[in-house]
Amino acid sequence: MSVRVQEEDFDIGAELVQMTAGDHAIGGLGVFVGLVRDIAGDAAVAGMTLEHYPGMTERQLEAIETEACTRWPLQATRIVHRVGRLEPGDNIVLVACASAHRQAALDATAFLIDWLKTKAPFWKLEETQDGEQWVDARESDDAAAARWGR
Repeated sequence: MSVRVQEEDFDIGAELVQMTAGDHAIGGLGVFVGLVRDIAGDAAVAGMTLEHYPGMTERQLEAIETEACTRWPLQATRIVHRVGRLEPGDNIVLVACASAHRQAALDATAFLIDWLKTKAPFWKLEETQDGEQWVDARESDDAAAARWGR
């Protein structure tokens, strides 16, 4: 299991190779990569800054990861979340799950990103032509997380 919060970019392929190296019981990977969009509603986005609470953020991500591992038979997981200033097209987050069977890997990946969006302490400040604005939590994210219970 692996959780990292970092400013530097990540190599998706290298992360997946490291995650699965030598484990031939893995039959499927579920992978989600979040990218910075260049639009928010009707406003063009020039960039965003992601902030977090060091230590607390990693502990919360580890708790979410542990929950996924109790719900599905996973051989490995990987969560890499960036912080700092990012521009459109940049990677923000990688969530990946490995399991003997594809459905467990896909379901666990969906669970992790849904819970990460609602339970992990990250704050986004978007830069648009109208200035900077903190991004509010979205009801759609809460609804997605709610399907997993608890």
